[in-house]
Amino acid sequence: MSRIPLSSKVRALKPSSTVAVTSRALELRRAGVDVISMSVGEPDFDTPAHIKAAAARALSEGKTKYTPVNGIGELREAIAAKFERENGLTFTPDAVTVTSGGKQAIFNALFALLDAGDQVIIPAPYWVSYPEMVRFVGGEPVEVHTRAEDGFALDPDAVAAAITPRTRVILLNSPGNPTGAVYPREVLQAVADLARAHDLVLLTDEMYEHLVYDAEHVSVGTLAPERTITINGASKAYAMTGWRIGYAAGPADVIRAMNAIQSQSTSNASSVAQWAALEALTNVDATAAFVSGALAAYRERRDRIVSGLNALGLRTPTPDGAFYVMADTTPIHADELEAARRILDDARVAVVPGTDFAAPGMVRLSYATSLPLIDEALKRIGGLLQGQ
Repeated sequence: MSRIPLSSKVRALKPSSTVAVTSRALELRRAGVDVISMSVGEPDFDTPAHIKAAAARALSEGKTKYTPVNGIGELREAIAAKFERENGLTFTPDAVTVTSGGKQAIFNALFALLDAGDQVIIPAPYWVSYPEMVRFVGGEPVEVHTRAEDGFALDPDAVAAAITPRTRVILLNSPGNPTGAVYPREVLQAVADLARAHDLVLLTDEMYEHLVYDAEHVSVGTLAPERTITINGASKAYAMTGWRIGYAAGPADVIRAMNAIQSQSTSNASSVAQWAALEALTNVDATAAFVSGALAAYRERRDRIVSGLNALGLRTPTPDGAFYVMADTTPIHADELEAARRILDDARVAVVPGTDFAAPGMVRLSYATSLPLIDEALKRIGGLLQGQ
């Protein structure tokens, strides 16, 4: 049987080096092996009850039809109010768009902004999808590396050195996945100044903004509002990963272009999920209570896993945000893929190798799991190290 040829864009997509490890973890679980998952980037908490109740009301009231492509007006108004209240950003509802998750918002923005050969500066380590999205729409990712020994702090001088005549966008993620790094105000101000000086766009992914421990979250849009597209969503802070609600706000002409792209691809995000997100953003007290409780739990888990991994000799910086740590696994094996395989096969703990994060010699562990499981994972990894 002849094979159907695929497009050059699809053929150019880089396969994930984590697939083999993930597939192996699933095989072990199917075989009845007790595997502790520290690879999944989602809260282990259930969606809060008041948000689920709002979805049930929407279902009972028949709010299951198409919505405007850019989201229901009530939700866009609530998002604009949230940006004003929590971030000091001022948007009209027509400068806000609702998407099927934050990933779609980022993709739509890159599709709207980039022509073939345009460059996007991305601090590394980075979330695995950023460079592939850039490539898929014809752009060129340019990595600016940060160092674990500096807590993955971003150096504005390194950003400046990466700017070329083809640079179009600087993509920021603070708090960051996979590092948990939070960029301080002075760093963001320096990057905003660079954007102004070189006529660049700032695309900022702030999905983890509420999960900040010992630092201040600053929205870079407050420093260069005319140049910034801010991405956020309901997934991480409100434990709504499967509901697939993201959103973006920024200059109205860019948002209109993103709406046009969405109108010809997926159309609106889930109607019921939009009404649930509206409840999350407008029932402020109930949502804040949930977020505060989750943050306290994440802080305790962070401290436990960081101290535990460092005690085992796996150098692990303390992150200021999100719910991930990056651990140096060279004492297990110099190659992070092999280290991740050994941690899975021998210690029965699933982690993500740093290969696709541009973090050689490291793995990412999610501490969005219970303290007893974190303790057991540390015990198992310790046993692996002692048995070498």
